[in-house]
Amino acid sequence: MRRQGPGHRTLLEREPELGAVDAALTELCGDPPGDPAGARTGGVMAFAGPGGAGKTALLAEARRRAAARGCTVLSARGGEREQGVAFHVVRQLFQPVLAATGEETHREILAGWYDIVAPAVGLVVPDGGGAPDPHGVRDGLDWLVTRFAVQHAPVVMVLDDAHWADTESLDWLTRFAPRATDLPLLLAVAYRPEELPADAAALRGLTERQGCRPRLLAPLTPGAVGRIVREALGEEADEAFCRECWAVTGGNPFEVVELTAKVRERDLKPQSVNLAHLRELVSSALDSGLGDRLTRLGPAAVRLASAVAVLGSEATSALAADVAGLSTTETADLALRLADARFFAPPRPASQERPPSLEFLHPTIATAVYRAIPGALRVAMHGSAASAVLAAGRGSGAAGRHLLELHPEADPWVVRHLRAAAREYLRAGAPDAARRCLARALREPPSLRERPAVLYELGCAAQLSEPAVTVNHLRAALEEPALDPELREAVTYRLAQAYGHSGRMEEAAQVVAAEAGRARSARTRLRMQTEQIMWNLFCADGQDSPARSRRLARLADRLSGRGMAERYLLGLRAFDAMTRGEPAATALRHAEEALGDGLSWTDDEWGFEVPILVALTFLHCDQPGRAEELFADGVAECERKGWRGAHLAFGLTLLGYVRYRRGALAEAEELAREGLRIADLVGPQTPAHWTAVGTLVETLLRRGRHEEAQRFAAEHSCGGNLPQALLCPDAQTVRGELLLARNMHREARQRLAETGHRMDRRGMRNPAWCPWQLHLAQALALTEPRQAAEVAQDAVRRAHQFGAHSTIGRALHTAGLVAQGPERIRLLAEAVDHLERSPSGYDLALALVDHGAALRRIGLPLEAGERLYRGLEGAVQCGADALATRARDELSATGLRPLQLRTDHGSPLTSQEQAVAELAALGRADDRIGEELGLAEREVTRVLSGVYRKVGTDRAGLARAMGGPAGPAVGTRVPRPVTGR
Repeated sequence: MRRQGPGHRTLLEREPELGAVDAALTELCGDPPGDPAGARTGGVMAFAGPGGAGKTALLAEARRRAAARGCTVLSARGGEREQGVAFHVVRQLFQPVLAATGEETHREILAGWYDIVAPAVGLVVPDGGGAPDPHGVRDGLDWLVTRFAVQHAPVVMVLDDAHWADTESLDWLTRFAPRATDLPLLLAVAYRPEELPADAAALRGLTERQGCRPRLLAPLTPGAVGRIVREALGEEADEAFCRECWAVTGGNPFEVVELTAKVRERDLKPQSVNLAHLRELVSSALDSGLGDRLTRLGPAAVRLASAVAVLGSEATSALAADVAGLSTTETADLALRLADARFFAPPRPASQERPPSLEFLHPTIATAVYRAIPGALRVAMHGSAASAVLAAGRGSGAAGRHLLELHPEADPWVVRHLRAAAREYLRAGAPDAARRCLARALREPPSLRERPAVLYELGCAAQLSEPAVTVNHLRAALEEPALDPELREAVTYRLAQAYGHSGRMEEAAQVVAAEAGRARSARTRLRMQTEQIMWNLFCADGQDSPARSRRLARLADRLSGRGMAERYLLGLRAFDAMTRGEPAATALRHAEEALGDGLSWTDDEWGFEVPILVALTFLHCDQPGRAEELFADGVAECERKGWRGAHLAFGLTLLGYVRYRRGALAEAEELAREGLRIADLVGPQTPAHWTAVGTLVETLLRRGRHEEAQRFAAEHSCGGNLPQALLCPDAQTVRGELLLARNMHREARQRLAETGHRMDRRGMRNPAWCPWQLHLAQALALTEPRQAAEVAQDAVRRAHQFGAHSTIGRALHTAGLVAQGPERIRLLAEAVDHLERSPSGYDLALALVDHGAALRRIGLPLEAGERLYRGLEGAVQCGADALATRARDELSATGLRPLQLRTDHGSPLTSQEQAVAELAALGRADDRIGEELGLAEREVTRVLSGVYRKVGTDRAGLARAMGGPAGPAVGTRVPRPVTGR
């Protein structure tokens, strides 16, 4: 390097890299710089090379040039000792920004993400908040950086030694980096490729996804090494000596500088006659030589350097003095001597926010010093560091990495602070870091009295990432003899959740059943019985479900809903009544009692399963508005708590399922896809995954995109094994629908018949919950019409028993499709009548089109046109493209042209106005057809007169509905799909 002015060095042979930096800064800052109208484009650039290649110097120059252009610069550095400290890099980036302000400003900066993100960026939050999951913290950090980049543009974010970044920071960074191109943000990283951890593979491809490869820093040429040597040792250094310096260092800039310092220290003349002496100095410029140089500075200097190596980025003068056992004055003097000897970086002035810190000149020196500390002494110094960090008020999380280095000695103090560190990590959304602390606490080991609690906390920390490990730890906790009753209840509940959320419902039920039999407390027994009923309800193949339902009904009749356990039981009773097909009023009454003043989705003690069941009860009882409100509130609650796992996946998917049931198919598809995305982050083949897949497949089928639905189902293994869990929609029924859509009627019959046998055995007889009969009837219609009619009529009877208009209407619609002659017309008319009084927009549109098609086929174009136009309007509103196309085809076959549904002024025509316009253009088409049909027309009219009188209208009433003076007839309303709450 060559000095150019005070305090600044010109980098040798790094012109291509510096040119790339300048080009990136020009794109970021606009051209000309500072022009607000200039285009600003961010991105990612990476520099890679071995230790000592000059990456740190290059990034320092990039920071200097960015600051000179007016950029806001954030910087951080990975640390070899701090890789296990969660969000260590994130905190380096943002703590300087936050340190100068108070909590009020912090809350203003972080806004609604404060409780989720604050612990990750190092802010203290009040106790009692829930632990966000990692996905929520990543989303919050994305929001923080996006807002910061927009408000402080242009922004340059620099990360040195990325290969030593902690896992949590690196995971967030690699996921966020692709967004940099859409922001006024330049991300510059440097790393050693050979030291990247296995789980940092995403970092390797970070810049490749941005269209360029990492820039590899080449070794210096002999000419550049000669310039460095002559600058350090004088112009008398001859060419042979300079070239030998290049040969023995391989052109590594750091090693060249260290070697010249050693030559100057030995007062060796840089001449060719001293080449042999130069080679002897080479080894002393490396690790062992550093140790010798440090030893010559004295024992106190060795202790201080060792303390700084152990403390890492935490090494303030005060902490280092404490760990090294030195006075403040001694520490200050020794720090200057170590800086003069090129061990420490030049001291930086202290500020109000940042106390005076000590750091090594280069990470290579820090590594060498740390490794040179004898093993026993190193362990002891980590113990001293933990005590010093705690005494300084930095918390158990900061002390945790030092405690991990200690030898197990059954020390209660170590266990206590490791548990506290784990709680801090969980609160920051870093369960893996918490798990490491708790696993180490278990090896300490804790006392017999404390061991069950450690096992429980360890199981909870692993629940998101390793469900199998969770089960093992929680089962071990249950076997502990010193487990107290209150903790036993919590362990049992969490173990049942771990089983249930991985699809092992029977095991979940068995765990809580065993605890219910063991419990001495009436409250605990009721709690465990509630959990047992719930998990049994979720079992796909419950053997004694009807008997359990009867017991649940008797129990619910005696409850008042005073406590949470009673409210949850009432919620289970409401859902069970709905699925069994008891009157909807019964299910709704219990649902209202369970709901009370609200049910939380994020209650760690009670879970989110019953709130979901209550919302589904409202949905299937024709109150989708209530269901949508509950699901929307649940989603909002999860987002406030930063929960981006199965809870949010279920909430979004089932909110989409509500839209599907209402007929808002485009919105249903969007929500189901987002739910599936989150479910797959949690883990595939889980109940949340299958719920999203089933909802999306059914939505695609309703939209008429059958081939896409088939491909999607195949990609997501809809033909594979399913979890033994109750799903909404039922996965086996969805499979039957897919087979039916492919005209594989025989296979569909077999699949749907198996589903029916399973549902009936469980006592789930409500077609609203599982419409297997409706699809089975259609699969039977071509080959076994009589059996198809019997199946459909049984569905109609069950639907009438339940009493919801949407359920009755769908069952009547299916019965009409498989019936013949006048019975077909009658059933379809009744279906339309019920569906007009329901919130099911798509089902009404489908029934209208089918009814219109049936009327066309018996020669009634007037009635057919009115139904078809309304069906077309409903299909378009729902986003059911295939149904809309079919309605247009039927209109064309009737002799009616489906005109554009707009007036001359651009306002939409109503379906009635459209029908009047078409019929006026055609004249009295129905009279002409009547004359041609003769007696057949009169017979059909006689049949229809009875039908219309039954459903509350007639041909005259229909004519009035289409614009006559008598006003609208009964039952002409077309429910529109609701797109908001």
